[in-house]
Amino acid sequence: MNTTMYRDPANPLAVRKEADDHWTDLSECRGSDPEIFYPITEFGPARDQVAEAKRVCYRCAVAAECLDWALRAGEPAGIWGGTTPEERRYLRR
Repeated sequence: MNTTMYRDPANPLAVRKEADDHWTDLSECRGSDPEIFYPITEFGPARDQVAEAKRVCYRCAVAAECLDWALRAGEPAGIWGGTTPEERRYLRR
C-alpha cells in the first residue's frame, strides 16, 4: 500500500495522507495548460509565463513532492515544484 503525505491547503499546519494516490493525482497543475510550465526562457516576456506557473505551484498541496521528484530525476526543463531549471541546478549544488 502506497501512502502519500501532503499539505492540506485548507489547513497548512495539517498533513493529510491518501493511500494509493500518487502525488501527481493531487497536483494543482493537473488539467492546466502544460505550455505555461515550459517557457522558452526565464527572461523578457517569458518572465510572466514563469510567474504564472509559479503561482500555480505556490497553491499546490504537493509542490514539495514535485520538487523532490524533479531534483532526483535531474529534470532539465520546465517549472517543477515552483522552481526553474536554474534554481534547481543551484539547489543540487
